[in-house]
Amino acid sequence: MRLPVRLDAVLIQAVIAAALSFAHLHDLASAAGQDGWKAWAYPVSVDLLLVAAWRRLRSGSSKAAGWCWFVVALAASLGANIATAGLLDLDDVPAWLRILVAGWPAVAFLGGTLLAHTAPAVEPASAPAEPASVPAVQETAGPPAEPEPEKPQLPVPHVPAALVTHARKLADEHHARTGSPIDPGTLRACLNVPAPLSDAIAARL
Repeated sequence: MRLPVRLDAVLIQAVIAAALSFAHLHDLASAAGQDGWKAWAYPVSVDLLLVAAWRRLRSGSSKAAGWCWFVVALAASLGANIATAGLLDLDDVPAWLRILVAGWPAVAFLGGTLLAHTAPAVEPASAPAEPASVPAVQETAGPPAEPEPEKPQLPVPHVPAALVTHARKLADEHHARTGSPIDPGTLRACLNVPAPLSDAIAARL
């Protein structure tokens, strides 16, 4: 016959330890003057605080608060186990222990409230992705400039053949003397003619 629930040795050990701790807390509270139902409420408050702290640790948020209250509840449970092991006379509990037991409900209420209602840390939202840059449109200072009108071409002046022959002679002499061809400005000065005419002569050399 198969059992509906698989027995776990660790789980059984945890149940036994919890039951013993529960009984020790009840006995200590009862010895400290918290009789009746109040003596049973003490171990319940300690166990609930342990569970709340453990849940906070498992959630992964505000672990510092979880560890703080887990240690507080564990110290209360461990202290009750040690106190009822024969180290204290439960028939004559010291005043300081009565004060601790009487103040425990307020401590347990504070811890449980903080663990239950403290908002977990929220991760900062990632910055929104910047939109793709749009190429800037080049702004013009005004309307588009109109194309410059073409300059009218001047008619090519008529060049007499004798003048071309004379100019070629001057160019040869200039080249023989300087070793470089004559430039239009020098040719114009030698012939003493207008610039359009000297340019036309230079084009025929």
